[in-house]
Amino acid sequence: MRLLELDRRHGWGAELEVLVLVFWLPSGTLYRVVSRVFGIPRSTVHRIVHRVTGEVVALRHKVIHLPTNDDFEAVTLGFAWLGHFIDTYVGWPGSVHDARVLRYSPLYQRGLYPPPGHFILGDGGYPCLQRPLPLITPYKRPVQGVGAQRFNFHHSKARSIIERAFGMMKTRFRAIFFHALEVHHTFAPHVITACAVLHNICLGAGDTVALEDEPEENVVEDDGDNEVEAVAGAQWRDQLSAEPALQTQPMNDAVDSGSAPDVRAPHTSQNMEDLSLSTLESVQAEKVD
Repeated sequence: MRLLELDRRHGWGAELEVLVLVFWLPSGTLYRVVSRVFGIPRSTVHRIVHRVTGEVVALRHKVIHLPTNDDFEAVTLGFAWLGHFIDTYVGWPGSVHDARVLRYSPLYQRGLYPPPGHFILGDGGYPCLQRPLPLITPYKRPVQGVGAQRFNFHHSKARSIIERAFGMMKTRFRAIFFHALEVHHTFAPHVITACAVLHNICLGAGDTVALEDEPEENVVEDDGDNEVEAVAGAQWRDQLSAEPALQTQPMNDAVDSGSAPDVRAPHTSQNMEDLSLSTLESVQAEKVD
């Protein structure tokens, strides 16, 4: 409420309007059901949901933003347990390939983040890149060699951070993410963005939710389509996977024929979980007919 700074001299009052939205988002119920619960006309529910969603989305750059130089170190150390979103790009239909969404994203086109010496982890649906965005993806199937298998294992382990963040947001707003949104498709991206903003606000207030199912590690990745990866990115991944830290430490989790523990990240003293500053996942809104 304090972040929204709503001033309702007329209408139903700021508190009631926020309550209408936070009731509708997790339940995803019909407007007429919300109307009966709050005793207000259905048309008013529609206006409140759209207006307050817009006001929440307007907070996006205050609540969801890339770290500055001053707080970068804290984010690197804390992202693993905080689970905040530091960047979102919403609006493409779910049928569009992840790699295409990436190419049009401001994060890719501006190439300003992360700073030198760090990289973003993405799943197999994205290309492995060194420029303009340092993006490391797992080796595609079939994975050959123990080194590549080991790299994929630790990559998956580090990337589970973002899976937990998505899992927590989906748990908060279960109906929105597990049922078809009964809203116009042009409004759907605003709803998804509002969920991400409210998720960060909840975490900032210490409000966490337990996941029903912990994300699995070392799962089979989506290899996406067969587009050719950037040569520089693939060679960079080969260099990272060949680092002695990945080759020499024993493994205590099964990786095909081998097993081994958290490994120190290539060319740094931090482990890969710390370096996965923000695993790249595009939050895509399915078009609602």
